[in-house]
Amino acid sequence: MASNKKPKEVHKHGTFEAYKLPILILIGVVIGSIAGAIAGHKAVVVKPLGDVFLYMMFTLVIPIILCLVTTSVAHIADLRKLGKLIGVTLVVFIILGLIASLIMVGGCAIFSPTKGVAISLPSTVEVHPFSAGESIVKAFFVPDFVDILSKDHVLPAIIFSILVGISMSMMGKRAEPIVDILTRMSDVLLKLVTILMWYAPIGLGAYFAYLIGDFGPSLLGSYGRAMLLYYPLTIAYWVIVYSITSWLSAGSTGFKKWWKWIPAPAVTAFGTCSSTATLPVNLDAAKKIGIPKYIRELILPLGATIHMDGSCLSGILKIAFSFGILGLPFFHAGTVAMAILIAILGGVALSGIPGGGYMASILIVSIYGFPKEVLPVIMMIGTLVDPPATMVNATGDTNASMIATRVLEGKNWFTKVVD
Repeated sequence: MASNKKPKEVHKHGTFEAYKLPILILIGVVIGSIAGAIAGHKAVVVKPLGDVFLYMMFTLVIPIILCLVTTSVAHIADLRKLGKLIGVTLVVFIILGLIASLIMVGGCAIFSPTKGVAISLPSTVEVHPFSAGESIVKAFFVPDFVDILSKDHVLPAIIFSILVGISMSMMGKRAEPIVDILTRMSDVLLKLVTILMWYAPIGLGAYFAYLIGDFGPSLLGSYGRAMLLYYPLTIAYWVIVYSITSWLSAGSTGFKKWWKWIPAPAVTAFGTCSSTATLPVNLDAAKKIGIPKYIRELILPLGATIHMDGSCLSGILKIAFSFGILGLPFFHAGTVAMAILIAILGGVALSGIPGGGYMASILIVSIYGFPKEVLPVIMMIGTLVDPPATMVNATGDTNASMIATRVLEGKNWFTKVVD
């Protein structure tokens, strides 16, 4: 069931407009942190303002997943049309996401983002390393439908939504009325998220006042280490991994074409923090590189929704950061494997949602059973890393398209006339 929606136009409000909300959030967090450091434990009085924001985000996450993931899959999961192209695309996306996750795991092992920091939070639950068998089943499935409606069962909600979306796609036109209703509901919920995000500077500012007042300014020092790890590692991943894969797709010609035409999408993505806003520029770059129409017009819109390299990098960082501030051991094989799985699934399901980084943070807190006080801490990481993460996500779609073209069209694909 292919979507007839046209790519959205690139925002025309300039860099400041794209960064307005992150800047306001940063200002709110800075003001809240200063106030908390001055007021100390008395800052708890503003905690309810932060609770309002957190509770609303928790309330919205399951309805958004059920509506948006279902309709997204219903629009793209036409098995008669997707075939080998979708198979190749998903394999490429997953492999690149796995590489990104492993790189960040290695980075966290070498340069801990929370070295010397351990914060005692209330209601902390013990987190056990991930085990196979029954634990896997419980992570992905629930025994009753009503359990899916709980924020504590986010992964089962994602799996259920994907399966329903595939069923709708197979039903064709008979399912269109339901898809249309769910699509409209998705639009309403996403608009509510947009409205709620304008309260984020107040909500997160209030929560940081409470956190700093209770736990001290040592919490802020970890963000510096986290950014010193994330920014260089992400830029290195973007340059090295995408250079290698562009060369593998078409040799030196692919390498040269990639670096000739990718700067415009890269700058657009970094400036708008939106893969969707970058899509028109990305499509133009893909055409100039020589990627066929039937490949670029399917993979790039699909990638704008589910591509996850940058999200995997930030997802692993958020999880490692959470374990670090709670004083919990992260580097167990099972725990790391679960973190990689969460990072990839979180990117696939939530990366295309406005404020999707915040939803992914909820996914982490819900699955691991972290105390809710961890949520605003890792949400702030998402805000800080959003520009380079979006750049990696968006331009990675073009890179993945080159690899898919090599598989489907042969090694001399770049010599063919592009439609």
